[in-house]
Amino acid sequence: MEIPSRVCGAQPRVMKKTQITQFLQSFVAIPLFAVTMPLTGGATTTPMIPEFANISSAIVTPLITPEEEAIRAKQAKAIDDFLKERKSPLAGYGSKFVEEAYKNGIDYRLLVAIAGRETTFYRDGSECKNPKGKNNPFGFGSCKIGFKSIDEAIEVVSKKLGGNDENLKHYKIDMTSEQILKKYNPDHIVPGYSKQVVKIMKLIDDSQEIA
Repeated sequence: MEIPSRVCGAQPRVMKKTQITQFLQSFVAIPLFAVTMPLTGGATTTPMIPEFANISSAIVTPLITPEEEAIRAKQAKAIDDFLKERKSPLAGYGSKFVEEAYKNGIDYRLLVAIAGRETTFYRDGSECKNPKGKNNPFGFGSCKIGFKSIDEAIEVVSKKLGGNDENLKHYKIDMTSEQILKKYNPDHIVPGYSKQVVKIMKLIDDSQEIA
């Protein structure tokens, strides 16, 4: 194939097939190379895919490991199975109990056991009799405090018992379950209360110590 040159009257020259191929490839290679490598002394070429420019190279660490997630799922199932056996309407809230327990640093069995002691796991006819105590399976506030939903009750009471409510000073962060229970319902008011709740906690899962 002949490609005539018209620059300064130069004579036509013959290009071999391999030279033609290299010549054509250069038109493909140069633009692609320019996307990633700016020319010295020149302006940086705008990337062909601009959305890649804002991708951070930082590695996002998951909040919990797969092993921890598996443990929490097992604990939630233990709660739900326990409550189903007792025909409790709280069955199905296992994941919520576990989530709020970890968030607030309390034993995941604690609120379930309190509900068992206070309202017989919130079975029909065993809820707070006070109309102000709606959605309160835990008898919290002597059944004078109500909540919009069971989810809210679990969230609020977990936060308070975990010492994460600045307006409730007698619960402290890192208190043991027994210490929390003795504040929740002192033994001198209800003899044996803390032991009764701890016993229920062990019925839910006796494979680990009470936190």
